[in-house]
Amino acid sequence: MDPMTQQVFDAAGRRMGGYSRTLVMGILNVTPDSFSDGGRFDSVERAVLHAIQMMEQGADILDIGAESTRPGHEPVSADVEIRRLLPVLDALKGRVSRPVSVDTTKAKVAEAALEAGATIVNDVWGFQKEPELAEIAAAHGAAVVLMHNRTNIDPMVDIIDDMLRFLETSLTIAQKAGISTDRISLDPGIGFGKTLEQNITAITHLARLKSLGCPLLVGASRKSMIGKIIESTTDERLPGTLAIHTAAMLNGADMIRVHDVKEAVQAARVTDRLKDI
Repeated sequence: MDPMTQQVFDAAGRRMGGYSRTLVMGILNVTPDSFSDGGRFDSVERAVLHAIQMMEQGADILDIGAESTRPGHEPVSADVEIRRLLPVLDALKGRVSRPVSVDTTKAKVAEAALEAGATIVNDVWGFQKEPELAEIAAAHGAAVVLMHNRTNIDPMVDIIDDMLRFLETSLTIAQKAGISTDRISLDPGIGFGKTLEQNITAITHLARLKSLGCPLLVGASRKSMIGKIIESTTDERLPGTLAIHTAAMLNGADMIRVHDVKEAVQAARVTDRLKDI
């Protein structure tokens, strides 16, 4: 498969992609402790206003998370996640016209969110932490994002081979549950269980992951790899984020997951045009 071929992603009834335009997923963390924006949108009113703002700025998908996945994060129960998510999902009904994704690894949370109007499940463990999550997504006709992850960092691992094995397993779980390929996006998991060099390798070798036949989502927004390349706080990493995402798009990424939607949309549209030359 040509790594530059835009893959279609069916966000549960809304078909996206296939027209040479990179999709932008806007991040909304309704958490007190996410690494970049924890506590900024942990009230329903602030969360809804931010979701609407991201939509107006051009976000194609809104991704809502209620548990931090940053390194060293404090795990929360499914009930806590649901208590954080449901008021926001309820408040968004009729106010946003974009597909809503729920960022969770828990089957119970995914089921509650899908029943409340979400149409995409974004699982940072690719259905390998709670495989029953695949059955729930399939039952609701949801689309899914399956991410590569590792429990430990090992600089000796061939990270692309590791990703291929992991994501092939995730794809098998999804397909056995009845989720069609056009409703599956794969994510290399930048910053999750990887060294800086492995993260860079992932960005520069996306074509190998594209061989799995699904659209690719890349999320490097404000991540620590930028701070390892050049000293910077999370709020100072927009230029580095744009650089990584531009490289990812030029290497075949179909979607980018971002905090700064307005800037990301501009970068994506310019990069899309450069790919046409």
